Amino acid sequence: MDAKTGKPSNPNTTGTLTVGNKNYDFPIYKGTIGPDVVDIAKLYGESGMFTYDPGFTSTASCESQITYIDGDEGILLYRGYPIEQLAEHGDFLETCYLLLYGELPTPAQKADFDYRVNRHTMVHEQMSRFFQGFRRDAHPMAVMVGSVGALSAFYHDSTDISDPHQRMIASIRMIAKSPTLAAMAYKYSVGQPFVYPKNDLDYASNFLRMCFAVPTEEYKANPVLARAMDRIFILHADHEQNASTSTVRLAGSSGANPFACIAAGCACLWGPAHGGANEAALNMLGEIGRPERIPEFVKRAKDKNDSFRLMGFGHRVYKNYDPRAKIMQKTCHEVLNELGIKDDPLLDVAMELEKVALHDEYFLEKKLYPNIDFYSGITLKAMGFPTTMFTVLFALARTVGWIAQWKEMIEDPKQKIGRPRQLYTGAERRDYVEISRRK
Repeated sequence: MDAKTGKPSNPNTTGTLTVGNKNYDFPIYKGTIGPDVVDIAKLYGESGMFTYDPGFTSTASCESQITYIDGDEGILLYRGYPIEQLAEHGDFLETCYLLLYGELPTPAQKADFDYRVNRHTMVHEQMSRFFQGFRRDAHPMAVMVGSVGALSAFYHDSTDISDPHQRMIASIRMIAKSPTLAAMAYKYSVGQPFVYPKNDLDYASNFLRMCFAVPTEEYKANPVLARAMDRIFILHADHEQNASTSTVRLAGSSGANPFACIAAGCACLWGPAHGGANEAALNMLGEIGRPERIPEFVKRAKDKNDSFRLMGFGHRVYKNYDPRAKIMQKTCHEVLNELGIKDDPLLDVAMELEKVALHDEYFLEKKLYPNIDFYSGITLKAMGFPTTMFTVLFALARTVGWIAQWKEMIEDPKQKIGRPRQLYTGAERRDYVEISRRK
């Protein structure tokens, strides 16, 4: 990176774009790993043309050092570390430190980071009254979007994005308070009193306690479930420049405060094509109803003329087995074995459908492997969470990724306000006609 221009240092080569009888040369840069990129920043100035790329699927919107995905090979790296190693050997707060600071912490750094997060877990007491403004039957994700956005009204002492110290305080606050807000959203939806965080517990156990403890009984988190919850958080912590992360970056490019940016990310994540996919997968299992009906629905899924689609299989990015799904599959079975669930029709359907997907030639040929949403939905249901909470848990985990991406963008010297262009196909210029003369 060139410190003066904010551009990657020295293009490796150049590429030529020929349009009609004119040639335009553009620099080509290599990343550490992954495809090369053509820098077309000067395309419009030199040619008067834009590129057209719906969904930006062939466009690098930024330079980043945080997360790398190779969908063809089924690889996901956080700061260079394989997701499998982090989920197997580390914990979520260690992953948070890694995403924020770029390196795994030393024991002293980890202890200090855990302490700082744990001391920010409470939310302002007035927020409990803020929650009472929501309808009792409000979707927990709607409550989450509203309450995260409201943090900027309660913590305006950390919204100056030009101050590195305030940026870090806001980052720690978001990581620490997301579980508290998520648990409050859940408690509000079921009509139970809020449970305050307990700072001597680990991150996942503290969250489970805030969700499932009641004042009338002692509660101790099952260590198998706490470990599963922690692993789910790790697996969902970041996923490169997906829709919600791009939304956070786009909102942040305007100079919006970090709480507003994360609220924007939550809103985008809520979509069924993104963070709502695990809820959709479980709803599909409910539609199937019982294992005997699986062949009928598999047949429908294979029929191009049938609108039915199997949710929780395949992935837009991964053309191989999603590396997160392998870990989630193991975690799912650990949870089911620990809880000894035997009489849940939905889980019976899920387990049978998993067997079909892993052996049916149609699924294998098209690489429609069960993805992370399939297994995480089953796991969360077994742990006692309603489907309406699934995307909230996703948002909780993804908060650190959003914050890390936001922080990286703010500190990027070439950062500009996001302003995509368009291919206009509307009416040409026309003159206004008085209403009395219109027919």
